[in-house]
Amino acid sequence: MSSVLWAPAPGAFQSSNLARFSLANGFDPRDRNPLHYDRALAEKSVFGKLIVQGGVTSGILNALVAEDLPGPGTVFLEVAWKFVKAVGVYEEITGRVEVKKVRPDKPIGKFETSVRNDQGELCLTGTATVFTVPLQGA
Repeated sequence: MSSVLWAPAPGAFQSSNLARFSLANGFDPRDRNPLHYDRALAEKSVFGKLIVQGGVTSGILNALVAEDLPGPGTVFLEVAWKFVKAVGVYEEITGRVEVKKVRPDKPIGKFETSVRNDQGELCLTGTATVFTVPLQGA
């Protein structure tokens, strides 16, 4: 089966970009979880650093299925993800999807998904079911 890797642009996980991501995704601007925004407190936590929200980590998979595999017109129908290691602000990550099953009657597929940090450590793992909408004129 096919698989594809994808990484965001360098610097994508800078604090200013994370704040814009939060607003763009409808997160309450009063949600200032210190693990994401307060360096001094976050460094005293079990993580020892500022970490990005889970939606930022999984967002790389949204971009991957919408742009590369299967591609434009693809949406998630179901996801089952485990966040197994926090991603720090300024860390680079790589997303991976691998096709495991495709329905013969509809453009629906089941994928293995993962996100790794720049040390190759697994940060997110799981599965996703996607539907690719046929786009007219695309």
